[in-house]
Amino acid sequence: MPEPMHQIRALHTDTTVTVYQAYPPEIGLPAARDGRFPAAWKRDRMTWIKPSFLWMMYRCGWAAKEGQETVLAVEITREGFEWALRNSCLSHYVPGLHPDQATWKRELKRSPARVQWDPERGLRLQPLPHRSLQLGLAGEAAARYADEWIVSITDVTALAHAIHAHVRNGGLDAARQLLPAERPYPSGDTLLAQLGA
Repeated sequence: MPEPMHQIRALHTDTTVTVYQAYPPEIGLPAARDGRFPAAWKRDRMTWIKPSFLWMMYRCGWAAKEGQETVLAVEITREGFEWALRNSCLSHYVPGLHPDQATWKRELKRSPARVQWDPERGLRLQPLPHRSLQLGLAGEAAARYADEWIVSITDVTALAHAIHAHVRNGGLDAARQLLPAERPYPSGDTLLAQLGA
């Protein structure tokens, strides 16, 4: 059966969901060591979290892009994740979903979180036909993320490098076995309704 076009796929438990971010070592390493972001982490900027490990690999180039050399798996509460989804707006206007462009712009300005649906990626980082969630957090959402929702932060850079080495050597099955066990997130009918899913 084909994947739904818009669906959150994530590593999750009954109480948490894991999202990924990539940072320079001066932010990523202390964050993983201390289980919270260091003072150098900018609270006033929008921070994007990604439930898809392979989309994160696409974004950070397997932890090789400058400023994205440390990949973090950030385990957050499902309660916080769902608060962000309920308080988010799509980052682009969709006729039919929004009454008009002006209403969407007002909603976007008011929302502390925003959603983009970007093509999911395969092991070779090629685009797949279904979409992956990117969740941008600003203002209240970013503060809640940093101060309330984080359960643990793990440096998964070595895992990224190991999977990439298998992919480079043609060992796709070995690479696949190392991937986090992402599965559909139980979002129900209402959680993603205003987000085009």
